[in-house]
Amino acid sequence: MARKITGAAFISLDGVMQAPGGPTEDPTGGFDQGGWVFKLWDEGVEQTIGSLFSGSYDLLLGRRTYDIFAAYWPYAEGDNAAMGEAFDRANKYVLTRGSQPLEWQNSHRLAGVDDVARLKQTDGADMIIQGSSTIYPALLAAGLIDTLITMTYPVTLGSGKRLFGEETPVGTFTLKDHRVTDKGTVISTYAPGGVLPPYPPEGPIPATSEREAERQRRIKEGTW
Repeated sequence: MARKITGAAFISLDGVMQAPGGPTEDPTGGFDQGGWVFKLWDEGVEQTIGSLFSGSYDLLLGRRTYDIFAAYWPYAEGDNAAMGEAFDRANKYVLTRGSQPLEWQNSHRLAGVDDVARLKQTDGADMIIQGSSTIYPALLAAGLIDTLITMTYPVTLGSGKRLFGEETPVGTFTLKDHRVTDKGTVISTYAPGGVLPPYPPEGPIPATSEREAERQRRIKEGTW
């Protein structure tokens, strides 16, 4: 039986998912709003995360998210110690082109999407993606993500890494579940829905005026 892959992402209204956990987590690109999730944390999100990580799972991560996790979770104390121990026990599959050592216990290198596809067909725990914005486009294009959970906070961040980059394939999603927390975070669960349908015959007929023809000419020239 194939493993399932679930992506779970904290995102802002303008699609940013960079550095939700802390001010020094990922300042690349001059991002200075690190830790934004905890400024707006609520019990509804905490319940969702608790449910997500309540069973047996492995982690599927991009290299930078792996570095962030490896520098934090093995050393977590207090309220975060239990999660740190669970992440220690879990297999960490790291999708990376690099050859840097993966020194955190139970860490495994995946060189590309084909490796993820092969791993998905093996016996083992289902996999959860955290962070790792760069790996979503390729995994979606290959049809490897089974469930996508977005936790959309009522905030705009202006700039930063987005969940869906420029190479994200065109496609639809089917909404399986949703809820709104007391603080206004929209938690939505999706399954991939297939290709985007063609423009329907009953859709609005494009304009045929001379002004529209001129506009189309300027579009082709790059002067519009």
